[in-house]
Amino acid sequence: MASNSPSPEGIDVPETPTAGAWGEWNPTEDSARSVRGKHRVLKQRGGLARSSTVLGVGVIAAVGAGGIATAQDRPQVAISMPSLPDLPDLLGGGGHASGAAGTDTAAPAGTAAAQGAGIPGQADGQGHGQADAGEALRHRILQQAESQQEAVETQARADAERTAREAAAQEARAQKEAADKEAETARAAAEKAAAEKAEADKAAEAAATTAAKAAEGGTSGSATGTKASGGYSLPTSSYTLTSHYGDSGSMWSSGHHTGLDFAAPTGTPVKAVGGGKVISAGWSGAYGYRIVLQLDDGTEVWYCHLSSMSVTSGTVGAGETIGRVGATGNVTGAHLHLEVRKGGSTVDPLAWLESKGLSV
Repeated sequence: MASNSPSPEGIDVPETPTAGAWGEWNPTEDSARSVRGKHRVLKQRGGLARSSTVLGVGVIAAVGAGGIATAQDRPQVAISMPSLPDLPDLLGGGGHASGAAGTDTAAPAGTAAAQGAGIPGQADGQGHGQADAGEALRHRILQQAESQQEAVETQARADAERTAREAAAQEARAQKEAADKEAETARAAAEKAAAEKAEADKAAEAAATTAAKAAEGGTSGSATGTKASGGYSLPTSSYTLTSHYGDSGSMWSSGHHTGLDFAAPTGTPVKAVGGGKVISAGWSGAYGYRIVLQLDDGTEVWYCHLSSMSVTSGTVGAGETIGRVGATGNVTGAHLHLEVRKGGSTVDPLAWLESKGLSV
């Protein structure tokens, strides 16, 4: 029995088609076979399904051809047409059906509905692809951040190592400069000590030479013993005169020599040149150990650079030992520095001694 449902596109299907209305037609078993199952729908190149409208037209054509077929020797074949609202299920979700009219409405090409309905699983594929692209972008960003962090840390390490090397080099230079300075100071001290030793050796050699000559009979300018004349005596024995009164030079603070130097070995006895009183004895700066003897007429006789002092106060007589020759204070060798002062001013000790009848 033919279907009475209105067909799409407004085409009326006759209830009982006859051979006279359509002409004589002898359908075969294959051509009269009713339409069943899903129709094959070709897909477009973009991955989208064909429009559901085209599919609907194809279905109507097939139904019409099968519904009007008649056979002279066979009873009419009932043709069943699937309900249009069920077409999306038959076509595998390839179109959108209008329930009331029974016709299909094509979705615009390229829209999400057409793409989603025409290509099953495409929406999921696109979502998965976008997720993969986002993950890849995130991975690249993390890699770039790690690379930049690594570069920063490498640069920081290089800067720290360079700073440490510069600090070590600076400290090494400072230590070298300090060592050089200490070595220079030690060299200067050694040179000074060598000069002082050489001067002392020279003075000792001169004293030994004088002593040897004195043993042979003596010479002018030297003395073998204490010579007294009218209550006066030479200040020491076995000596050599090395510096005279008035000699100039940088060794003396006043710019000139204020006394008479008797070079003699350390420990040689020092005598009082006349009777008097010891008014001072002790350390006196550049003079070293000094004894000041005041004679009866008020003249002061200074004995300087002594190694020891035998008398530090009281009255003494001419020729009495009051100390011993040394090298204390500002000296270059062992000797007795003798000064003679009258009224607070120095006079030539050599001339003063000779005026007392002493042969120096």
